[in-house]
Amino acid sequence: METVYTPSAPERSSILALSGATVLEFGTNWCGHCMATQAPLAQAMAAQPPLRHYKIEDGPGRALGRSYRVKLWPTLIFLRDGVEVARLVRPLQADEIAVALAQIVD
Repeated sequence: METVYTPSAPERSSILALSGATVLEFGTNWCGHCMATQAPLAQAMAAQPPLRHYKIEDGPGRALGRSYRVKLWPTLIFLRDGVEVARLVRPLQADEIAVALAQIVD
């Protein structure tokens, strides 16, 4: 699991071409809501096999977040073969994250 939001983001076309399970997490390192989500996210992800996780710094003018219509942080988008299967906004429970992860993991 990634631990720091990075300012560089892949192109949307690269995301669409991914195979398998991927979690896109949009937020910022200073966001209180984002910090509150980290413990339940880590708990839910620890129970899953390793999977691709992009922790992307978001904000005005950030193309990838705008292309996914991210409005609040953190937003977690769960992809299977590049297709959005589930989305959670400001999740605080490991159980709800685990349900979304189960939808994308074999």
